[in-house]
Amino acid sequence: MGLGPVWVRRQDPAPAAMDWDALEDRIRACTRCGLCNGRKHAVPGVGDRAARWLFVGEGPGRNEDMQGEPFVGPAGKLLDNMLRALTLSRGQDTYIANIVKCRPVGSDGKDRPPSPDEVGACMPYLQRQIALIQPQVIVALGKTAAVALLGLPADTALAGLRGEPRAFDGIPLVITYHPAYLLRQPADKAKTWRDLCLAKSIIDAG
Repeated sequence: MGLGPVWVRRQDPAPAAMDWDALEDRIRACTRCGLCNGRKHAVPGVGDRAARWLFVGEGPGRNEDMQGEPFVGPAGKLLDNMLRALTLSRGQDTYIANIVKCRPVGSDGKDRPPSPDEVGACMPYLQRQIALIQPQVIVALGKTAAVALLGLPADTALAGLRGEPRAFDGIPLVITYHPAYLLRQPADKAKTWRDLCLAKSIIDAG
């Protein structure tokens, strides 16, 4: 009984060898961690597969789980507004993904951050997406995305990561607040705009 999941993983092609269609099919059928048990839809991502801009969030919430697309609730509307401020739009020169592809739900039925094991199970998918897209800049939306991409402890403070470009596999990485956080703390929108301007300066210099 305990050998089942191990056998499945050994038979799976490595995500690093997959093309887009195979990768998205594998994400939608994934059973690498327990998040698959409660999902309605896995959420691979959405957008331009040759985008210069890659936005990475934490994971799907309730609305995303229902619709199978990232950032479709109130936080998604704010993200769309952020894109428009940069003269961008969803699906045009942008790709939007998450660290984990299935919704993490706590015992209270509410969204929760993914565990390190869940992040570890899903990261090969995001790594392959990044390799296929080859974006000019990655924007990490929130602490969970930032620490996962940088390989830092989960208790790392977001404030200390902002303000200067980092890197993921040689690609510039800019860290800012998650739109859901900004809905609760709108005063930090000005800081987020500075972060986005930093990302745009990287694009413009490229």
